[in-house]
Amino acid sequence: MRIRTFTAIGASAVLALGVAACGSDDDSNDSASTGSNGASTTASADLSFSGAVNAGGSTFAKPVYDTWGAKLKGSGLTFNYAGTGSGAGIAGVTDGTLDFGGSDSAMDDEELAAAEKGKAGEVVHVPTFFGAVVAAYNVKGIETGLKLDGETLADIYLGKVKRWNDPAIAGQNDGVTLPDEPIKVVHRSDESGTTKAFLSYLGAYSKEWEDGPGVDKSVKWPTGTGAKGNDGVAAAVKQTEGGIGYVEQAYALQNNFNYASLKNSAGNYIEPTLESVSAAGDGVEVPADLRFAIGNAPGDQTYPDASATFVIVPKDLCKAGKTEAVAKDVKNFLTYGLTDGQEEAKQLAYAPLPAGVLAKAKAAVDSLECNGAPIAG
Repeated sequence: MRIRTFTAIGASAVLALGVAACGSDDDSNDSASTGSNGASTTASADLSFSGAVNAGGSTFAKPVYDTWGAKLKGSGLTFNYAGTGSGAGIAGVTDGTLDFGGSDSAMDDEELAAAEKGKAGEVVHVPTFFGAVVAAYNVKGIETGLKLDGETLADIYLGKVKRWNDPAIAGQNDGVTLPDEPIKVVHRSDESGTTKAFLSYLGAYSKEWEDGPGVDKSVKWPTGTGAKGNDGVAAAVKQTEGGIGYVEQAYALQNNFNYASLKNSAGNYIEPTLESVSAAGDGVEVPADLRFAIGNAPGDQTYPDASATFVIVPKDLCKAGKTEAVAKDVKNFLTYGLTDGQEEAKQLAYAPLPAGVLAKAKAAVDSLECNGAPIAG
């Protein structure tokens, strides 16, 4: 069901996504942002930048990072972010081609070891906000939304549930007229943290999926058509009658998609709202290295397919080959994102970090170094 409580936010998300698409080339953005209470916030005015930050990775997070970069252009920042997928973001940090990488899943031990041996050295995870991964669909006659559980979604992606009026779907949707039409599956073709978040939901409710394709940033898909990035999947679903695909919610809002309420671990079908996504992060145990996940979190009103997104950055940027100026610019960009930027994430239909997680994220940014010394603000 389309999120009624997001009507205003959805409209602003579409507008802001259009602005974000212009990235740091949008001259209309100044160095101050406006908070939800209408008051001007001035964190960006207190920050100065001296050059360019080159980053990439998560397409899930790209609308927000591009918006932050555009907002900071007036403070002297040139921000370049390539939405190439979480796997590419991690690889770019590891080999030193990026100043930071965006990923929708924390690095695993093998990836950390590779970074340690590569140019990055020790890396820091900085959670930036939460978002919902939604099952978006394009089916004539289903305008009021669907209810789906993890097992049925898994069977759709396994190729076992092939038509929209299949009893597995109909049994969860009393009163909805389902067409006798084929389901056309769309999935990511690149390494993606959004994929891992979505498959974590499938794997939690389908042992056949967990033991088969599995849960990772990329898998061998049993069926469907691949597309690159959240934007690529969104475009493919929009162009495909009978299509279903998983995307970050902002992309579904931008394309005016319907998307399903998903059944959570308490047995309730939950719409993705700021409240239900934030609930997934409430009480989450955050380890010292900030590598955590919020999918399939407990709670009666928790949306089950939520994801944190991270900036992954070398702890000592200068030892990783970055200049002192770049190190300062990266730190200031992240400082902005964890202050004024939280409200901007909210306006793009992402959930700000809970206070406890936010405090740890800020501490992680403060721990960044240049040649063993703290980075001056």
